Amino acid sequence: MIKGKKVTVVLPAYNAALTIEKTYQEIPLDLVDEVILVDDKSSDNTAELGKKLGIKHIIIHEVNKGYGGNQKSCYNKALELNSDIVIMLHPDYQYTPKLIESMSYLIANDVYEVVLGSRILGKGALKGGMPWYKYLANRVLTLFQNILMGQKLSEYHTGYRAFSGNVLRAVNFNNLSDDFVFDNQMLGQICFAGYEIAEITCPTKYFDEASSINLKRSSIYGLGVLWVSIQYFLQKKGLAKFNLFQ
Repeated sequence: MIKGKKVTVVLPAYNAALTIEKTYQEIPLDLVDEVILVDDKSSDNTAELGKKLGIKHIIIHEVNKGYGGNQKSCYNKALELNSDIVIMLHPDYQYTPKLIESMSYLIANDVYEVVLGSRILGKGALKGGMPWYKYLANRVLTLFQNILMGQKLSEYHTGYRAFSGNVLRAVNFNNLSDDFVFDNQMLGQICFAGYEIAEITCPTKYFDEASSINLKRSSIYGLGVLWVSIQYFLQKKGLAKFNLFQ
């Protein structure tokens, strides 16, 4: 715990057998109270390795629910365990677990209720091997989002996020997409509700075993991100209403 607040790390996993052990070994278990692994019907032995590592809470989806569907299971279980701080960490070892402590303290000290690990602050993304076309797409989408949503975030697309339990209870994440656009829809809800978001510089690694989506899925994701931002702008201006922000 930190200042009496229960800290939970959630690991949304899909075919993470090659990296889950390295990820888990770097989680500061002297600080973290609970670890939740959700295996989204992997074709490898991700869940089995999680059990061998001693992860207490393991959820195995009988059907693949998608990236967003995986996170829903993660957050619902974390809330069921009465978590005060919830950190979403990809088990593909692309993001370092060594930032869990720093991210948690920002929430535990009541400075912010949402913290993102940004690959763009500093030179973490390109230095870590992010392909140039993904970097360019990230920058263009982020600029578009900041303009329409009135924010100043360095990126909206990181998979390293920390939330207070209050935020997870306040937003309707169970109503969001089961696909990759879930992340942006959730940030849209959080911004719409008036929460401020902190960012912390996060080094990142790109390698063969790290998860990635192909060009087609990336394009669909990009269009989804644009639509979330447009909906946000229209509803903030009172020009339309969308279920996403109800």
